[in-house]
Amino acid sequence: MAVEPVVYGASERPPRGDYARARDDYTCPQNWSAYTEADHDTYRRLYERQSALLPGLACDAFVDALPSLGVKDRIPQFEEINERLTPVTGWEIVAVPGLIPERPFFELLASRRFPVTDWIRKPDEFEYIVEPDVFHDLFGHVPLLFNPVFADYVQRYGAGGLKADDLGAGELLSRLYWYTIEFGLIQQADGLRAYGAGILSSSGELCHSVTSTAPQRIALDLQRCMRTRYKIDDYQATYFVIDSFQQLFDMTAPDFTAHYAAVRSAGDLAADATIASDSRITLG
Repeated sequence: MAVEPVVYGASERPPRGDYARARDDYTCPQNWSAYTEADHDTYRRLYERQSALLPGLACDAFVDALPSLGVKDRIPQFEEINERLTPVTGWEIVAVPGLIPERPFFELLASRRFPVTDWIRKPDEFEYIVEPDVFHDLFGHVPLLFNPVFADYVQRYGAGGLKADDLGAGELLSRLYWYTIEFGLIQQADGLRAYGAGILSSSGELCHSVTSTAPQRIALDLQRCMRTRYKIDDYQATYFVIDSFQQLFDMTAPDFTAHYAAVRSAGDLAADATIASDSRITLG
């Protein structure tokens, strides 16, 4: 039986992590009227800051798709975005109260439903937030769901996640999500650019990932990626680079069972590890 959603008054902020609002699949109503003017102002200021940083750092596909989010001066209503998104790629965004378990997450992606956290950070979290909020999910993730090839990749990742969960390999596959959908880089004709949502929604990491000489950048290799641990409280020490979204989609086509076995046999690598087989990408 689905959990009955809680109805909030117009002056109440949707509570962070209030999972009593969630249905069995962890989705919930966005309840847009519950956002305050301060919430909308936070979103507006975050949008203005991040969009100003994109030129020369974000990939062309993201920049081209960003206007599809619609309004910039308030938190968008998910239904309005879906009116534009679903006809293009068959995806829809659905509200969730916060982070959800792996299997329900994979199930949503496999059915072309992207979970978007519906609460927004507090003003004192403007520069950094520990877990994803509505700005991170909308601004960082949703624009590229308008790109047919990338959208297909995310759906295929979700389907693969269900199998990985059955094989006890969810952690290994989560590293692929982290280093592609969240913190991926792409090599364009005019240089290195970011496409990962964790980069695109961060003012500091956007520049760091593309221009800093501190991190290492490696051509994406599935097993290398799945072996590599990642940082959750600092900029990434390693970024994996693709040549195109089609390459990323094609790379996920095989059955990963053999890859999981090979990765387990080889063992984990530290976030900043280097190995002889790495194909290093240097800044031009």
